[in-house]
Amino acid sequence: MDPEAGSVTRESRLKFYKATLCLAYQSFGVVYGDLSSSPLYVYKSTFSGSLRLHEEDDEILGVLSLVFWTLTLIPLCKYIIFVLGADDNGEGGTFALYSLLCRRAKLGLLSASDASDDDISAYNSGLPRKETVASSILKEFFDKYHSSRIVLLLLVLLGTSMVIGDGILTPSMSVLSAVNGIRIKAPSLHENYTVFIAGVILVGLFALQHFGTRSVGFLFAPILLAWLFCISFIGVYNTIYWNPHVVSALSPYYVYNFFKKAGKDGWSSLGGIVLCITGAEAMFADLGHFSQLSIRIAFTVIVYPCLVLAYMGEAAYLSKHKEDLQKSFYKAIPEVVFWPVFIIATLATMVGSQAIISGTFSVISQCRALKCFPRVKVVHTSNHIHGQIYIPEVNWILMVLCLAVLVGYRDTDTIGNAYGLAVITVMLVTTCLMFLVIVMVWKRNILGALAFVIVFGSVELFYFSACLAKVHKGGWFPLVLSLILLSTMCIWHYGTLKKQAYELNNRVCLDMLLSMGTNLGINRVPGIGLIYSNVATGVPPMFAHFVTNFPAFHRILVFVMVQSLTVPKVPANQRFVISRIGPTEFRLFQCVVRYGYKDQRNDTHDFENHLIETVAEFLRNGNNDGEAFRWETTNQQQSSPSDDVTASSFENVVSSESSKKTVRFRGVGCSKELEDLREARESGLAYMMGSTCVLACDTSSYLKKFAINIVYGFLRQNCRHPAIALGVPHTSLIEVGMVYRV
Repeated sequence: MDPEAGSVTRESRLKFYKATLCLAYQSFGVVYGDLSSSPLYVYKSTFSGSLRLHEEDDEILGVLSLVFWTLTLIPLCKYIIFVLGADDNGEGGTFALYSLLCRRAKLGLLSASDASDDDISAYNSGLPRKETVASSILKEFFDKYHSSRIVLLLLVLLGTSMVIGDGILTPSMSVLSAVNGIRIKAPSLHENYTVFIAGVILVGLFALQHFGTRSVGFLFAPILLAWLFCISFIGVYNTIYWNPHVVSALSPYYVYNFFKKAGKDGWSSLGGIVLCITGAEAMFADLGHFSQLSIRIAFTVIVYPCLVLAYMGEAAYLSKHKEDLQKSFYKAIPEVVFWPVFIIATLATMVGSQAIISGTFSVISQCRALKCFPRVKVVHTSNHIHGQIYIPEVNWILMVLCLAVLVGYRDTDTIGNAYGLAVITVMLVTTCLMFLVIVMVWKRNILGALAFVIVFGSVELFYFSACLAKVHKGGWFPLVLSLILLSTMCIWHYGTLKKQAYELNNRVCLDMLLSMGTNLGINRVPGIGLIYSNVATGVPPMFAHFVTNFPAFHRILVFVMVQSLTVPKVPANQRFVISRIGPTEFRLFQCVVRYGYKDQRNDTHDFENHLIETVAEFLRNGNNDGEAFRWETTNQQQSSPSDDVTASSFENVVSSESSKKTVRFRGVGCSKELEDLREARESGLAYMMGSTCVLACDTSSYLKKFAINIVYGFLRQNCRHPAIALGVPHTSLIEVGMVYRV
């Protein structure tokens, strides 16, 4: 064996282990804060209702047993073992599961099948598996009943809207629970002061978001580790000091005994017990920020055992102090360490809020990329981890809504009723999607998929029924919020599809337009024109409208179609697809620019240079027959002396000072077109986009008119302009006004 090869292997392994442990460390500050701060309010919320009538040892130990087995079944077994394995090229969350189903099982409505997408490596990753009987039956069902695909999309959007609801409820619930600890030492303190302090903390938390996940993760990770070790040590102390026999409550017998004695009151208390798994979905939603291995290590080695010890110690204390059930967490803290623990708890709740805020940013970014959410600004805060993002508009809206919930509810019990319903709904949606992934993507036996649904789905349905019974006690809030968000996303997606359908149905044949050139007196002006449209073939109606009113366009035209695909990332060498339109002398090209829902859009100068370089490469390869050409990144090749002597070639460099990029034109046998491209690039580059007003037809129903004319119109006017979202410079932009009657 080569010693150098062995050394390289060891170094690569060490580098991998170091990177994994570093990501695991950062995950404490981003992923696990919400899950780890749940001991603050679980016992209080559980015993806040009718279970107060059953404050005996059997009920306390039964609640501990339920908490232990819920933590074991849902976060550990379901998410760590199974769900994390259903990533979409490293991305997690509800939309990642839907993306897998769209791409592998062709169940989607968001991305039409397109031949130009078949070469993308992310689409074809993984070994193909043989179709099973169950997958074939399900595939036939979805093909036969188109409405089933709509229901699937609505289910995904429901889960997404509930995640956003979590992003509003989590900070309010966790921070207020921590700050309420002050009233243990100062019982006469009015609740207005605790609400004010919690509000100040929330404002500070959201103000930190623009620093990015990496900075926040490194800042918050030591806080959460200190919190976990703190509650675990206190748990061990309380267990040994007050009641070591609570260890026996880990037996599932105590769950049976709990329901036997508490009956319906025990079922009603499940709305409080479910709060012990709040934040479990963040392990999957935030997967794009980290890695599967780092999240699994952090949870199984640190988070899970620390939480079990904390709940066990609190139950041991309560078994001897039943009068403290409503203030159990802070009452169980030894007097000597109360204030240090209070400070750490307050800081830990900020970390807990961070977990779901990061997840909210991720799912909204995915919705936006797949045209299910209005255009918002997405800031990538890391050059190394592409999933680490910050959305300013969403951040401040979340802050305002969090403060509204805090001031409106004021009580953690009422917030907890709303919180539990939002959390368990997201988990149920994940379970349903996992069933389809197991059968139709992984092609596993349907019995395994049914076992997954029966084991985890039955537990979640049990909790869901208890949470649903508390709708009138605050649980209405996530339902109303999810209905508003779901309606917004559906209307935006519907309006976008109608707009694209209008452009597709009203596109103009290029030959017809050019044949009118003599009558219209069309002139070709120097420069390159980039015509943005949603039409893959033909001329968009916006451009035809422009030419008939202003008969002139640039010497070189490139019709650009930006395509969002249901893959996380499109490799850079597969980003552009170039084809020629019409005869060579027309100098017309079609360019499809493909992005995944996690891709970072290039800045304007990079985009221009890459696009022109792609067209130049297209011409150098002599693609004059209309065949599509895909640009691949290659290192600059050095020409041999013989090449310089025997071949007629030229080189021109167009550089941009701000981007520090260089576009090189080299050609053999196609110098005329390359010369025209060079001259056009020097003359300038202009962007043309439609400034459209989308209205429903006069014969449309009142519901459609309300959705398109009012709601969709309002969203389009108040979201980011398409030119800003695409990074088009305002000084180079030509907008063409049109009215679309859809």
